[in-house]
Formats: sequence, structure tokens, C-alpha cells
Amino acid sequence: MELTSLTAVSPIDGRYRKQTASLDNYFSEFALMKYRVQVEVAYFIFLAQKKFFKLPAAQQKKIQNIADSFSLADANHIKALEATTNHDVKAVEYFIKEQLDKIGASALKEWVHFGLTSQDVNNTAIPLSWKDCMELEYLPALFNLKQQIKQQAQQWKKISMLARTHGQPASPTTLGKEWMVFVERIDSQIALFTQIPYTAKFGGATGNFNAHVVAFPHKNWIQLGNEFVDKKLGLQRQQFTTQIEHYDCLAAHLDAIQRINNILIDFCRDVWTYISLDYFKQKTKQGEVGSSAMPHKVNPIDFENAEGNLGMANAIANHLANKLPISRLQRDLTDSTVLRNLGVPIAHTMIALQSIAKGMSKLVLNEAKLASDLDANWAVVAEAIQTILRRENYPNPYEALKALTRGKEGINQKTLHQFIDELKISAALKKQLKSITPHNYIGVAPGY
Repeated sequence: MELTSLTAVSPIDGRYRKQTASLDNYFSEFALMKYRVQVEVAYFIFLAQKKFFKLPAAQQKKIQNIADSFSLADANHIKALEATTNHDVKAVEYFIKEQLDKIGASALKEWVHFGLTSQDVNNTAIPLSWKDCMELEYLPALFNLKQQIKQQAQQWKKISMLARTHGQPASPTTLGKEWMVFVERIDSQIALFTQIPYTAKFGGATGNFNAHVVAFPHKNWIQLGNEFVDKKLGLQRQQFTTQIEHYDCLAAHLDAIQRINNILIDFCRDVWTYISLDYFKQKTKQGEVGSSAMPHKVNPIDFENAEGNLGMANAIANHLANKLPISRLQRDLTDSTVLRNLGVPIAHTMIALQSIAKGMSKLVLNEAKLASDLDANWAVVAEAIQTILRRENYPNPYEALKALTRGKEGINQKTLHQFIDELKISAALKKQLKSITPHNYIGVAPGY
């Protein structure tokens, strides 16, 4: 059966293809080949710049074009070469050598992949693709979502809302401030995420530049390796490695994404609950249905979709983060097949980010319901009354309010004002206590 969005096994490449198509540029088989070619070409030119061999400017431009113009046809040719080599990186090397033949640079072919092992290419190509995706796709999408939450927070800054702790009515808050809780959490995690370096391994078969040193013993290969990785590729070279990189920083990135996803799951569940409380209505679209049986339904499907995809992302990211830093002795192959799934948790995360944004755009505030909930829960101002009475050194105010309100039905404005009237306090203090309502007992929050 031909692979289409309807026949794909994974919904990432099927049902959600539109949401994930841009990730092809970083995590597809084509992308891996493209980044491998980019590294090989950059290293080849770097060696020329360091005077290992002469490379005329005209040829250098043509060689750089091998990477810059890399196409799907080129990738298919590499795949054909791999059918013979049974080694994906060696197929890339042979492809580049063929391109050198075409531009009249056959004499320089053996400088391609000079001294390298396949992981010198993989463990630079994959960090490069990961870095590009984080900086060009993931972080911008996350930042935009955070800004969307913040804009709604500012819009609803003065909307009083009954808070709930343990699911029970609690001291009132504002809807805007509750949204800002998530803005702050996401901001903090973005700050932590951006401190994690993008690291790479580049040091020969077992990390010691063995082949490099035996060929050119008087060259400072550590310095050259650092310069190539750090300055030419924009990554941070690990100094002590086996055949593969440690993956510790990649695991840290994955752990950070899981933390951010957990924050977003928390957000989705809160919004879902506010919708179920009727604090929000949802915009409807002509022709859509919410249930195959119940015509009235408008379900919070975007937040449910996001929660499910965030869970999938975390499950896979957790395995990657736990598995990748572990390798037997100087290398085993378990990292190779696992790394091919690196785009999967990002795809599920990106689907979720788009679903949350879509769901938020449908929210219509039901101010009347928020107000009626506050009016029905006057008992929540008992905290305010007993705290002021404490300030005035009134005897046992907490116990008095507890006896009045705890577990009692029908506590309303009249109940509390009658209680206040019976207190042996000044008229001015009674007036202050009576001025407190569930609508204005909202405390204070920093500016946003």
C-alpha cells in the first residue's frame, strides 16, 4: 500500500501531518543525510583552510554547494549507495566523493571523512539538527503560546473568581492571575532550557584522535577539534568521550521538555475544569458536531487532544533521556536506533502546542457564572474577617468563624453581617468587615 496520510502507521505522519510537516527538516531520514553532508563538507573545507591541502576558491564554492543544494534526489542516491555499503555514513562519504569527481576534484577525495568515525559525523549532525529545531521551531512555538496565555491574563486581569483548593471553595482570586501562574512557570523553564549547551562528540574512533595524531603527530588536534565544532558548527565539543557523545545535555533538554509538558498538562486540566464549571463557553463552528448522539455537546477537545499528545511526548522523551546516556564500555549500538525517534516527542509536543493555542482561541468568558459562584460562597470571606479580628486582638476569632461556617449550608451575606453586628467591636470596624465581599477579597498580585 502506498504511504499516504491515510495509510501511515503513526498519526504524526498521518492524521496530524499538517501540524508536523515542518519537522521533516530536522528529523526525517532526508534531514539526517542533509546534516551529515553539511558536517562532512564543513570538515573538508576546514581541513583545507588549515593548510592540510590546497583547495582553490572556485572549487571550495562548488564543494560548499554540495551541502547547500542537497536535494531529495541526492538523498535517494545515498540510499541506493547504502544498499551496497550497508552503512549509512559510509554511503554519505561515497556520495561526496562522487560529487568531487564531478567538479574535477578527484585528487582530494581521500580528505573526505579524514580520520573520522561515523559517530564524529552523527554526533555533530544530530546535535545540529536538534539545535536548529529547538531554536527555529520548538522555542518560538512555546514562546508564542506563553504570550497568548499572557494576553488572556491581561484581558482578564480584573475578573474575580472563586478559587478552589482540594476542589473546595477557597479565598477568591482573579482569572488573570491564575493564567499568570502558568506564564511564570513556562518562563522559568524556558530560562533553564536555554542554559543547557548543545554538545557534540568529535574525536575519532574512541575519542582520542588516534588516526589524526598518527597521520599528523605535530598538529594540535584537540585545538583543531574544538575550533571546528565550536566555531564552525556552533556546538560545544565534549573533551573526554568514548566513540559516542555522552548525551547528558540532550537528556537534560528532553527532561526540560518533559517539565514544560507537565506544566502544559496542568494548564489543560485547569482550563478543562473551568469549562466544565461553565466559566467558559466555547465558540462553535458551522457544521461541526460535538457528539454523534448528543446534539448539544461542545466538548473541550483541543485541551483533551493536547493532554494526550503531551503524555505521549513525555513517555518517549523519558525513554530517550534515560537510555541515551547509558552505553556499554566505549560504545554499543543501542543509541543509534533510539536516536532515530528523537523527532517523535517533539512532534507530539508541537501537535499539543497548536491544540492548546486553538482551544484558547475558542474560549468565551462567562462572567455571569463566575459572579454567581462568588455570590453563592460568602463563607470564603470568613478568612478575611477572622484575620482582621486577630489584628484587633479579638478573642478566638478563628474558632468563632469556624463554628459559624465550617460544613454549614446557606452561609450568605446576611449570615455574616448578622455575625458581625453581634461582635463587641467599634462601628467603624464593623463597617470595614461588612465592606468585604467574595468579589473584592482578591488580594494583590504583581503587575502584568
